[in-house]
Amino acid sequence: MVKIISRFFTNVVHKYLPDPLIFAILLTIIVFGLAVGLTPKTPSDMVAMWGDGFWNLLKFSMQMALVLVTGHALASSMPIRRGMAAMASVAATPAQGVMLVTFVSSVACAINWGFGLVVGAMFAREVARRIPKSDYRLLIASAYIGFLTWHGGLSGSVPLVAATKGNPMEKLVGIIPVSDTLFTGYNIFVTVALIATLPFLTRLMMPKEDEVVAVDPRLLDDDATAFRRTLGPDATVAERLEESRILGFLVSGTAIAYLVQRSLVKGLVIDIDTVNLMFLAAGMLLHRTPMAYARAVSAAARGTAGIMIQFPFYAGIQIMMDNSGLGGLITNAFVSIANKHTFPFLAFLSSGLINFAVPSGGGHWVVQGPFVMPAAKALGVDMGKAAMAIAYGEAWMNMAQPFWALPALAIAGLGVRDIMGYCVTALLLSGLIFSAAMIFF
Repeated sequence: MVKIISRFFTNVVHKYLPDPLIFAILLTIIVFGLAVGLTPKTPSDMVAMWGDGFWNLLKFSMQMALVLVTGHALASSMPIRRGMAAMASVAATPAQGVMLVTFVSSVACAINWGFGLVVGAMFAREVARRIPKSDYRLLIASAYIGFLTWHGGLSGSVPLVAATKGNPMEKLVGIIPVSDTLFTGYNIFVTVALIATLPFLTRLMMPKEDEVVAVDPRLLDDDATAFRRTLGPDATVAERLEESRILGFLVSGTAIAYLVQRSLVKGLVIDIDTVNLMFLAAGMLLHRTPMAYARAVSAAARGTAGIMIQFPFYAGIQIMMDNSGLGGLITNAFVSIANKHTFPFLAFLSSGLINFAVPSGGGHWVVQGPFVMPAAKALGVDMGKAAMAIAYGEAWMNMAQPFWALPALAIAGLGVRDIMGYCVTALLLSGLIFSAAMIFF
């Protein structure tokens, strides 16, 4: 049954889902039209919003580009390659490989979303190298499907922001501690259920043997030694500096010292900047020299094109949704028909719908928080559960929104149509788990 569903959605996606850039442009047009039609804003107002917001995600775009290149460069180092190969050797068959990739990715994303997003894709490539008859599309899809756990994990942006002093909702509903969100029984249920069931789901989605799309393992064989240079006795001072292990150790050591020092002073903070700095320090250390690392980064940077061209469109969409009031209008349409018992589920659905236009956890808190949280307070709904309804909707609908798949696809060398049919199938199962937490807990 699952195989039939995944085949159906794969066929639909191949026919009708355009390239992610076209998807972003179409979403821009749809949001623009809806805002003009449903809010008092004029076309001129919307054009101004779009233009003013177009570059609002530049910092985030750079962070995501660095997630990709530092993660890819780290994973291409010889020690990490050996470690992933040893882990991948646990799987002996294509079915075991798919399940292992899903499990590793879902656990890694529950720990930290940036780490998991990159490690999952790189690990999927390693499994494809070791098990040549594996369906490469499903392996990469399995890595992305593991991303479903991120917003209930330790790096979930909505629960962490809600627990932070000075966040936009503090004046309306106060601080919501993580004991009321991440460490609740329903969130533990959701996270454990996803980690336990997703590997079996991806196993059931495996195509028939004659439908497998394998990849030549040689195409995935990034030679880690190719980034190194051996200097001759007549090497210049400049060349010796470029291949100096001492400089690489100094940079890595300084970064590690900073992270340790900051943790001692401020406590352990694992955000996207921390992950990138950790990846950079470890990558330079394992590649040994600055230029070897730079060559690895250069090889990885080819995959950042999608991030650079598409993220600005989503920045413009997010500003149009927020400043026009369209996001609030959609959210209110759901919460206005809710009561205390149905509110979390309806807030979850509204969050999933808005995720098509605002595929960002932090963006959801800004767009939906001012409408969802006061309404939840007025109805007597648990504040933590209302916040997690926003978080779950965002994580859930990522399976139908290619925004977050871009780094994984760049690492894999695939297109969105190659994996999205499998992801939409995962959307159905995970929707049952999220809904159960919102309705029955």
